Amino acid sequence: MTEEAFISATGLVKSYQMPHGIVEVLRGINLKIHKGESVAVMGASGTGKSTLLHLLAGLDVPDKGEVSIEGVPFHTWRESRRASFRARKIGIVFQYYHLLPDLNVMENALMPLRALSGNPAGKVEGRTHVTSLLEEVGLGDRLRHRPVELSGGEQQRLAVVRALVNQPDILMADEPTGNLDVQTGDKLLDELFRLGTDSGRTLVMVTHDPRVAERCSRTIRLEAGRVV
Repeated sequence: MTEEAFISATGLVKSYQMPHGIVEVLRGINLKIHKGESVAVMGASGTGKSTLLHLLAGLDVPDKGEVSIEGVPFHTWRESRRASFRARKIGIVFQYYHLLPDLNVMENALMPLRALSGNPAGKVEGRTHVTSLLEEVGLGDRLRHRPVELSGGEQQRLAVVRALVNQPDILMADEPTGNLDVQTGDKLLDELFRLGTDSGRTLVMVTHDPRVAERCSRTIRLEAGRVV
């Protein structure tokens, strides 16, 4: 592991305007994540775990502070440039899957290739790569099924594949096992680590489950919007 941080956050502050006033979510977060690490972000509900992940992924920008990947402060860029950078560098697995209901398994998995290349994602090499990933996670016989025809575990595995099709350096996951039973969740974690840190990627995972955090090399705990 190198001493220089792969992902770093300095003085992150983030608040939201709510009907009853301004809610401070993050209150000066500082952290460093090294290349190849698997890091769990833990804390009670409302402590800012998902907000922090969104800032690290460039899905949102801080009110104050800096986020950088490989020394690049990409949080200062406009959204279109951040989205392009994110598509190349970061794969994201959301708790509620965010699959498109009208597309089948193959079409959902191909979406990041469309976003990155801007061309129809039907090229032979792209489809071959995606098919291989889907077969690896046990969805090879479900390519024409739509999300509603899949179990929760199958939908989440599809979400993992979609996050990996552009072969990103970083895999981020927000409560990836939160909607799954223990057995299905354990199988999903096996896939996340096999396709994540076991493949040389940096893994950042928000979780409330100590069993999930124990599988990571390090845990960052948030309390009242701060690292403790």
